[in-house]
Amino acid sequence: MKTPKRIEPLVEAGLVDEVLRSLMSGKEAAVYVVRCGDQLRCAKVYKEANKRSFRQASEYQEGRKVRNSRQARAMLKGSKFGRKETEDAWQNAEVAALFRLAAAGVRVPKPYDFLDGVLLMELVADEDGDAAPRLTDVKMDADQAREYHAFLINQVVLMLCAGLVHGDLSEFNVLLCPDGPVIIDLPQAVDAAGNNHAFNMLERDVGNMALYFGRFAPELRTSKYAKEMWALYEAGTLHPGSLLTGEFDEPEEEADVDGVIREIEAARLDDERRQIGRAEVEAPSKKSEEPPPPPWMQ
Repeated sequence: MKTPKRIEPLVEAGLVDEVLRSLMSGKEAAVYVVRCGDQLRCAKVYKEANKRSFRQASEYQEGRKVRNSRQARAMLKGSKFGRKETEDAWQNAEVAALFRLAAAGVRVPKPYDFLDGVLLMELVADEDGDAAPRLTDVKMDADQAREYHAFLINQVVLMLCAGLVHGDLSEFNVLLCPDGPVIIDLPQAVDAAGNNHAFNMLERDVGNMALYFGRFAPELRTSKYAKEMWALYEAGTLHPGSLLTGEFDEPEEEADVDGVIREIEAARLDDERRQIGRAEVEAPSKKSEEPPPPPWMQ
C-alpha cells in the first residue's frame, strides 16, 4: 500500500522498509503493519488532538513531569506552543510507559523507536502470524477466564510495582496471543505516587477486568483486588510476588460522599470509553436519518 505521509520519515530514516496494510484506526491512533528487514512490526500513528475521541483529561495529566517552567506555563495557558507541548507529552507518555513496563517484565508490546509522532513497536500476533485478537473477541470457559484474570491481576501488580497505573484497562485494551494476554494502549498511564486519582483509576481498571471475566466466572465480580494491592502499595510491602486473595476488610469510617461522587463520575466516563471501544470493533452502523425540522421552521 502507499506509505502514509506520517510514516515517510521512518522510511527515510531506514527504520521501516515497507508499509504492508492498515491494522486498525482507534480513538487515539491509526496502526499499520510494516516490514522492518525480515520482521513484521506495528507503526502507531497518533492522531492530532482535535481528531481524537479520547480527551486528555486533567486527571491523567496530573503528576506528569515537564522539561522546564516555560513548558509548564505554556501548557497551562493553552498557547500554540503549549498545545504542541501538551500533545508531545501525551504521546511521549506511552513511549516512556512501554519502555518502563517492558523492563519490569510486564506483558506489553516491545517498543523499538519513536519518531515524529509515530511509535514503532512489536506486532502481537496469533498462531498464524496475523494480528492477535482483542480479549473482547475471544470466547472462553470459566477455567480460562479465571486463568486469564489471575494473569492480568498479576500484570497490574507488576505495573504498580513499576510505579504506573494503566488508567484505561478493559477487554478492548488487551490482546490475546498464544502465550497469553498482552496489555496495549498506554498513553493515559499515570504515575501511581504522583497522581491523586491513581487509586480510582486502578480500581476502575481492576473492576473492568472483574466485570468482563465475571461473565464467565461470576465469583470474580465480587473480588477486591484493587483495594488489597493498593493497601500493600501504600504500606510499601507490595512486590511482584505478592500473594493476593481478592478479599479486603473495609475499615469502619464515615461515608466518603466525595469519593462516591468521584466513583459515579469515573463510571460515567468509563461507560463512554467502553461505548467508543465497542463502536470500533463492531461493523459500522447505518447513519441515522436526519430528523425533520420543527413545523415553525418549515
